[in-house]
Amino acid sequence: MERRGFIRNTSLAGIGFLSAQSLRSQSNINAAKPFNLSYAFHDGMFANHAGKDFIDQIKFAHGQGFNAIEDNGMMSRTPEMQAKIGDALEKLGMRMGVFVVTSENWHWKMSLTTGKQEFKDLIVKDCHKAVEVAKRCHAKWVTVVPGNYDRSLPYDLQMANVIEGLRLGTEILEKAGLVMVLEPLSDNPDLFLRYSTQTYMVCKAVNSTSCKILFDMYHMQRNEGNIIANMDKCWSEIGYMQIGDNPGRNEPTTGEMNYKNIFKHIHNKGFKGILGMEHGNAVKGKEGELALIKAYRDSDDFL
Repeated sequence: MERRGFIRNTSLAGIGFLSAQSLRSQSNINAAKPFNLSYAFHDGMFANHAGKDFIDQIKFAHGQGFNAIEDNGMMSRTPEMQAKIGDALEKLGMRMGVFVVTSENWHWKMSLTTGKQEFKDLIVKDCHKAVEVAKRCHAKWVTVVPGNYDRSLPYDLQMANVIEGLRLGTEILEKAGLVMVLEPLSDNPDLFLRYSTQTYMVCKAVNSTSCKILFDMYHMQRNEGNIIANMDKCWSEIGYMQIGDNPGRNEPTTGEMNYKNIFKHIHNKGFKGILGMEHGNAVKGKEGELALIKAYRDSDDFL
């Protein structure tokens, strides 16, 4: 996806006074220790240690204590690779996080806000395809974005069109035991879903166990702030979370957000779902990957 091109090239000063050797040592010491929350990395995040093969990266991350992955582009992989990833996760006792329900990156080009039949047909078609993909990779959650505003229609009519379109998708996903998670975004002001409470309203209106909120904390920090309070307001409809510090959209501790407090709050509320690591590495190379692991160890150390 185009919006995922967010890895930044920053100075090694970002990892402070710690040497690569000390980072490596701390990472290995904590390798077998499970995290308090279920953090899901994505393809490429540990490529400098494990290589380009996603299966090898999964094995490496598992050795570091991570127990989940997410893969936005899973639907574009071959069925054989989807099954291979699913088998690897099953053998390691890991979970599959979200993948994006997408047909030619449709959530940038189409919009359920219009009420047009072509887009209703598209979400039905893609949800059917997502069910088959989910079976192969053992997924439970799929990301859906309704699309852009239709400036020719009143807002309330657009909202009604979105709700109608999403109900068509959830009818398919409910039967398969899958959950559509709606993601409000900050990338583009033309996107219809922007705020957590707006998405909460959509989920209540769709009224399905297969329609929940994807609460991406990076996007919500940019659009509305007040992360913990807004999370609490929408808690009953949150099905999945994603992580990214702001500014920069990199790992925790690299921006202004206090992820140790946020993670503690999420843990204390009893969240058993997945938190996707929807961000880049602040520092390139092996040192950056070790710094990322340390950042998660530090931020997860809240008990």
